[in-house]
Amino acid sequence: MDIFKLIFEHDLRLDQLRDRHLDRENQEVSLSIEDFMKPDPTYSKFYITGTVLDQQKFGLNCLANYNSIIDTLSEALKEYNLFYENKKRSLKHVLESAEIGDAILLSKGEKIEWDAESLKIDSESNIGHKKAELAEVLEAGDLVLYKEHAHQGFDLHLFSRKNIYPKMFYRLQKLVDPEFRFFSINGKRIRSEKHFYFETWTLHRPPHGAEEVFQETVL
Repeated sequence: MDIFKLIFEHDLRLDQLRDRHLDRENQEVSLSIEDFMKPDPTYSKFYITGTVLDQQKFGLNCLANYNSIIDTLSEALKEYNLFYENKKRSLKHVLESAEIGDAILLSKGEKIEWDAESLKIDSESNIGHKKAELAEVLEAGDLVLYKEHAHQGFDLHLFSRKNIYPKMFYRLQKLVDPEFRFFSINGKRIRSEKHFYFETWTLHRPPHGAEEVFQETVL
C-alpha cells in the first residue's frame, strides 16, 4: 500500500528569509503609516513524500504510483516552465537526472534569470543557508523545487510565494484508492520525527494536523 503525504506550510513570512541587520544603526527605524498598512508578503512550502507501508520503504519514488504522481504534479504546475541546467525540461526528465540538493527552477517566463548553482544544497549547506537567495526568487513569482534525500529514495520540497496547494490537492485526490492513501498534513503541527512517520505506528489515528483525503473530501 502507498501512503502519500502532502505536507504544507502557508503564510510563512517572506521577510524571515531575508538577511537581517543586527546593527540597529543599519536598520530603518522610521516607518510610515503606509508601511504599517502594507500586508506582509508571505510564501508557502510543500514537502511531498511517501511510504510503501508493507515494505517499510520511505521515499516518494519508491511508491507504486510514483509515475502517476509526477504526471499529476506536472499537470498541476503546467503554467510554469521548468528549468534545469538552464534548459527547459519536463519534470519527469529532471527528476531522473538531477542530484539530491540541486535547485530546479520554475517560471512562467521563457527563460530563467536566476543562478541555480547559488541555490544548490550540498553537504556543507541546507535550506537555512539559502534564505536570501530563495527570497529573491520567490518574491519575483518563480518557484524553487529540490530533490531531498529519503531513506530509500528521494522526496520533493517545493517553495512558492503563491499558494498552489488547491491545484495540487484536487488533482492528486483523483489518485485515491484502497492501495493509495493520501494524507494532507499541516507542517506547522508535525514537528517530531515520530509524527512525521505516523503511518508506521498510528495509521488508524493520525496525529493532529494530519487529515486523510478521500474522494469526497473538499477544501
